[in-house]
Amino acid sequence: MSDPKQPAVPVPAATLLLIRDGAGGLEVFMVERHHQIDFATGALVFPGGKIDQADFAPALRARCENADGLNDLELAVRVGGIREAFEECGVLLAHDAGGAGLVCAERLLGLEHYRQKLVNGEIDMLEFLTKENLVLLPQTLVPFAHWITPPIEPKRFDTYFFVIEAPRDHIALHDGHESVDSVWIKPAKAIEDADAGLHKIIFPTRLNVLKLG
Repeated sequence: MSDPKQPAVPVPAATLLLIRDGAGGLEVFMVERHHQIDFATGALVFPGGKIDQADFAPALRARCENADGLNDLELAVRVGGIREAFEECGVLLAHDAGGAGLVCAERLLGLEHYRQKLVNGEIDMLEFLTKENLVLLPQTLVPFAHWITPPIEPKRFDTYFFVIEAPRDHIALHDGHESVDSVWIKPAKAIEDADAGLHKIIFPTRLNVLKLG
């Protein structure tokens, strides 16, 4: 039995800051968390979530391009981050084996039905990649920040934040389940709206929005 006096062990997690050049400058993609989710309820956040045990599968290394310089944890958080971005907003940082660049919009549309299967645990990332003969691009994720939830909190995360330029022909959109709305927004505008009470932004997200701005 665990000691209730001991802090909870942080769970590895990954978050992706998808960015693009908008008409008025840099914009970042954010989603509004579902109001029935127990963490960051109703908050405006970046796509992401906890790393699944399946994201650590050794065989995934052969399905990741240029992964030799990454240790097991570094690779798993990138795999998990890519998986979460695909599940939550339909962006997939991968290409067909032997190909280059990223999967095109038409190919991505044909993979859409896997999003809910991954969420439901009907298939894991290795099975998905093998079945569709895809290769992930973990090197496209640029480390941005690293946050660990304070020991006083009952639910803790060891979260790695990455920044990535959003693929031009991948239409990022909330999934309607974990997230109920989404927006491309300038960092300064996100803070302005939060201060005006238009959006809820939790502390780590706020600091990363400020850093991005």
